[in-house]
Amino acid sequence: MKIREVNENKKKFISLLLLADEQESMVDRYLEKGTMYVLEDSNVKAECVVTEEGNGVLEIKNIAVEPKNQGKGYGKALIDFLASKYADGYSVLQVGTGDSPLTIPFYEKCGFARSHSIPNFFTDNYDHPIYEDGIQLIDMVYLQRRI
Repeated sequence: MKIREVNENKKKFISLLLLADEQESMVDRYLEKGTMYVLEDSNVKAECVVTEEGNGVLEIKNIAVEPKNQGKGYGKALIDFLASKYADGYSVLQVGTGDSPLTIPFYEKCGFARSHSIPNFFTDNYDHPIYEDGIQLIDMVYLQRRI
């Protein structure tokens, strides 16, 4: 397994990016300003994009694992990689996600705890309703992990 930084042609991974953020215009807001990593295990299995938010905070804007490779530890490996790589320059790794029973437990298993939320984030910022496992996402929930 290898994790490498992607500096060019980030949109070549759009199918993975859209798994985590299904509206391309929203991906466009952070893709070029963020740092992208892909995890390879014979081929690309997962990706993530992180941005500097100031005050020692690094934010995961997008993290996705190919559906057939979910549950194999690739997402956790990316998070652990980020925590290790950025530990010297940052004190907090944060992620914003929908209030979903699918994603919140994953982040909690990775050492994150709920921090705050933004009411109506998905209804105010997306041009269509966003659903995860049949549940409409409305509020953005932020979780943080000390690094």
